[in-house]
Amino acid sequence: MTLLSQRTTRLAKDLLDVAAVPKGEVERLLILAAALKKKQRHGIAHALLKGKTLGLLFQKPSTRTRVSFEAGMHQLGGHALVLPMADIQLSRGESVADTARVLSRYLDGIVIRTYDHGTVEEWAREATMPVINGLTDLSHPCQALSDLLTIKEKKGRLKGIKIAYVGDGNNVANSLIEAAAKMGMAISLGCPSGYQPDQHVVDLARAEAAKTGAVIELDHDPYVAVKEADVVYADVWISMGREREQARRLRVLAPYQVNSRLVAKAKPDAIVMHCLPAHRGEEITAEVLDGPQSVVMDQAENRLHMQKAILTNLLGKGRQVRR
Repeated sequence: MTLLSQRTTRLAKDLLDVAAVPKGEVERLLILAAALKKKQRHGIAHALLKGKTLGLLFQKPSTRTRVSFEAGMHQLGGHALVLPMADIQLSRGESVADTARVLSRYLDGIVIRTYDHGTVEEWAREATMPVINGLTDLSHPCQALSDLLTIKEKKGRLKGIKIAYVGDGNNVANSLIEAAAKMGMAISLGCPSGYQPDQHVVDLARAEAAKTGAVIELDHDPYVAVKEADVVYADVWISMGREREQARRLRVLAPYQVNSRLVAKAKPDAIVMHCLPAHRGEEITAEVLDGPQSVVMDQAENRLHMQKAILTNLLGKGRQVRR
C-alpha cells in the first residue's frame, strides 16, 4: 500500500485564497482528498483529528460548506462547533481581535463564512489557530480546490484543461481563476460588462499564468468563452447580499444562461459544473443541470473530501494516510 503522509511542507497557517497556496501543496491536497475519499467509500476509519475541535462561524447561510465541514470533522474523529453570529459577543460589539485570541485558546481551527474578505484577513492576523475562508464576497477557495478534484477525476489531468465560466464574475469565478492559473489550465470567462471578475485577481493570476503556462481570457460573448471547453461552469446570478439587484441582474444576465445550445459549442465530452444552489431556468436550464454531461452531484460530494484534506493538513500533526 502506498503511504500518503502529511509532509513537513504544509499549508501556511491559514487558507484564505487559492493564490496563496503553493502549487505543490494543491497537488498534495488533491492526493490526500482522493485517499480520504477512497477510505470513506470503503468504510475504513480515518480518525486523523481525534480530540480536535473546529469552530464554524457563519454570517451567511450555508448548506454544502457547513455540512461538509461538520460531517468531515466528525469522520476525522474530531468535533465541530457551530457558532451562530447572533449568539456570540461579536454581535454586541466585541472586537474581532479579542474574539479571535480567546477562541484560539478553545479551538484548533475555525471556518469563517462572511461578506467582507477583510474580515477573514483580520481573523487570520489575530488568531493563533488556523483560519479557513468558508466564503467571502471576494473568494471561495474551498469550492475551487474541490472543483479541481472533480475535474481531475473526470478528465484525468488538470494541465491544459479548459474551463469556461459563464455568467456573473463572482467569488467562485475569482477562485477558479486563481486555481486555473496555479495549475496551468486555461480558463475563459464569458461575463457581461460590469459583471466581470475582480481585476486585481485577474492581474495576479495572469502573472502566475506566465510561470505555469495557464491561459486566462475574458470575453463578453458566452459562445466565444465556451468554444472547445472541457468544462462548462455556471453559478447563481444573484449572490447572497445582492438580492436588491435581482431585477437588473436577471435582465442583464439572461443571455448568459447555460443551456443545451451553449453547451453544444463546447467539446462533445465536456462536463457541466455548478457549485449549487442552482436556480433552474435562470443561470442554467433543468435539461443541462440534470442531463448526462452534468457532474454537479459528484462535484458537491467532493466538497466533503477536499474539506477533510484541508482540515487534516491544517489541524493535523504529521499524520499519515494509507491508500
